[in-house]
Amino acid sequence: MKKLLLLALLLLVVGLFFYLDLGAWFTLAQLKTQQSTLAAYRAEHPIGLALLYLLTYIGVTALSLPGAALMTLTGGAVFGLVQGTVLASIGASIGATLAFLMARFVIGGWVQSKFADRIAPFNRGIEQDGAFYLFSLRLVPVFPFFIINVVMGLTTIRVWTFYWVSQVGMLAGAAVYANAGTQLAKIDSLSGIASPSLLLSFVLLGLFPLVARKSLTWLRRRQDTSNSLR
Repeated sequence: MKKLLLLALLLLVVGLFFYLDLGAWFTLAQLKTQQSTLAAYRAEHPIGLALLYLLTYIGVTALSLPGAALMTLTGGAVFGLVQGTVLASIGASIGATLAFLMARFVIGGWVQSKFADRIAPFNRGIEQDGAFYLFSLRLVPVFPFFIINVVMGLTTIRVWTFYWVSQVGMLAGAAVYANAGTQLAKIDSLSGIASPSLLLSFVLLGLFPLVARKSLTWLRRRQDTSNSLR
């Protein structure tokens, strides 16, 4: 019953977001229009605005609403590179963890029991290399942000592991968008912020820990096999 109520509440909130067209506030044009107002408010209420920004970012991410990239851009535009990156990174990580927990609470147990035999090998892989897989997913721009949160919530990865890996894995991307936010007047679209060379760098950075892990495992197995044949 609690799961159904939570699911109904989530659907209601998301439905209201789109019905009231609140997404109109999460646009580049709107940010440029409100930048001076936000800067003035920050000068008078720096802590209050930082908390409001953080809570808004957490809510957007936890509910898997569109606007996470724009929120990070806002952080850089309003708070500067360092503070904007820190606030955006924390907000994204906490929000992602909440989405992860909601997915686990609502359907995680059902998935694990319904497909126990089929996903047992996958669970073992997650237990051994889950942090490496998640880190790669956070950096490699292949899967949408919210899908990673939900899918990981259906696995057996630990909550703390999910949080800290997400925090580290999303830090570089947060810095890129926050830095772009400090030069807001020069930006015409969100798609132009990350260049192909930058995305390739993220891919290589994300895949390196996983490849290194697999390589070490392969080398150990080969060494054990060689020793056993002597």
